[in-house]
Amino acid sequence: MSVETIQAKLKKLSSKEKAKILQRFFKTGPGEYGEGDIFIGVKVPELRQVAKEYIDISLKECGRLLSSKIHEERMLALLILIKKFTSGNETVKKRIYQFYIRKTKYINNWDLVDLSAPHIAGAYLINRSKKELHALAKSKNLWERRIAIISTFKFIKSNQFSETIKISKTLLADKEDLMHKAVGWMLREIGKRDLKAEEAFLKEHYKTMPRTMLRYAIEKFPETKRQKYLKGKI
Repeated sequence: MSVETIQAKLKKLSSKEKAKILQRFFKTGPGEYGEGDIFIGVKVPELRQVAKEYIDISLKECGRLLSSKIHEERMLALLILIKKFTSGNETVKKRIYQFYIRKTKYINNWDLVDLSAPHIAGAYLINRSKKELHALAKSKNLWERRIAIISTFKFIKSNQFSETIKISKTLLADKEDLMHKAVGWMLREIGKRDLKAEEAFLKEHYKTMPRTMLRYAIEKFPETKRQKYLKGKI
């Protein structure tokens, strides 16, 4: 059950045509957010199936996959970590969370963050101190900041909104479009469960928050109300 065996399996599942599509979709060109990322063209459902087969690999082996230059190998490592975390006891969960936080530099595209952050960081911290998330929200690294806000999706699903609101305030001045979308998305998720809570935040910040963030946050509002926010007439 070596890493080399897993890599060989992924190579058999790979597709050059799919890889080309993914390279473009995930903006891997010079100066783009995914610059230098390498795809081999393995579909996510196939990766999930491989993760089931190799859930028993060690954290050391997961680390080798997670540090790979190949995107699908990093995703596979995260899928395995999620499975280990979900089925593990508190000792296992703590170990995997700490491992995850140490390896954030390899969780370096939005799909990797969105796949893993709520299920590992969010799930572990839901009833614990959120200090590390607030530190990540102030990171110079785009993906660590995205981990901070997307991790709170787990809290939102349990009707805990305060940390999402606090981190959203920290990220209001973020320059990255991918962060505007992430924060807007999380605010929208709050609104699905508690519209008053979302609108309390929006009424305070909608005139100054990034336009993309606002558009994502109000995407599901009735058109009349949506236009009022966009025109600054609330």
